[in-house]
Amino acid sequence: MILVVIRMKVLPEKRQELSQTIASLSGSIRKEGCRRIEFCQGMEDENDLYLLGEWDTRKNLESNLKSDRFRVLLVAMSLLKEPYEMTFHALFHPMGMEKIK
Repeated sequence: MILVVIRMKVLPEKRQELSQTIASLSGSIRKEGCRRIEFCQGMEDENDLYLLGEWDTRKNLESNLKSDRFRVLLVAMSLLKEPYEMTFHALFHPMGMEKIK
């Protein structure tokens, strides 16, 4: 599984517009191999926004990054106060973790 984190610092007057765009895309993203997608804001600054996605395979993630849907997200992110940061994390579920106390 792959976790993708996109950190965005949005202009206050554009926060609602960006949030609505991301909300409109989230349903179709889930259908394309994304196990879970979450959109949240920072606790200290409501203009710090985070989009987190858990992808089942690298192939599905790469397909999403090449999609029209992702291009719409990139255009929407032109509303940001500064460039976005996108990080990728490979996740694994170790066996036997339940035995650690």
